[in-house]
Amino acid sequence: MPVKKLFWENPYLTETEAKITSVHDQTITVDQTIAYAFNGGQQSDSGTIGGYEIIEARKDGKEIYYELEPNHSLESGDDVTIKIDWEKRYKLMRLHFAAELVLENVYQNYNHPEKIGANITADKARVDFYWDGNISNIFPELENKINGMIQSNLEIISAFSDEEKQRRYWEIKGFARVPCGGTHIKKTGEVGPILLKRRNLGKDKERIEIYLTD
Repeated sequence: MPVKKLFWENPYLTETEAKITSVHDQTITVDQTIAYAFNGGQQSDSGTIGGYEIIEARKDGKEIYYELEPNHSLESGDDVTIKIDWEKRYKLMRLHFAAELVLENVYQNYNHPEKIGANITADKARVDFYWDGNISNIFPELENKINGMIQSNLEIISAFSDEEKQRRYWEIKGFARVPCGGTHIKKTGEVGPILLKRRNLGKDKERIEIYLTD
């Protein structure tokens, strides 16, 4: 059985009990987890398993493999506590959804330009596009649309579109339904105020950087 991903059921959990299901040197698997592994541009969570620091979290199919610090003493069958760095997780969740709002508003209002990259860390998020001209020209209108959605504190639905294949989506009624397996906040108001910055990546390539301001 692949690991049960509690971060989908409740992305606000910061601690859970689990059982070690395999150990191969520094790499382990568990029966259930709250520690998200890098996927879709979203940075992995930081935290501990059984008191040992998670060095790397890697998703492979439906499984998640955790690399722990060297010389851990964990064995298959051990009961452990998994803890995550909540401050980092919550920033990731807020910036992730800020990036989703930027992307969907750009798609819907500016002729659906091609996205060529995205990344979310605890410090900032970014979305890259093929774009003719200076993308910051749209920032006043774009920020107005996004801030309106944030201030409206709209409900964000997160659910499976195909549970067997572990495909998920987020949805804001009347705005968009988007395939996404990340961790999501419950309401747009949780994003809080944001700041957009422009970076030119070369001919016809533009980046929107997104920062939290509180």
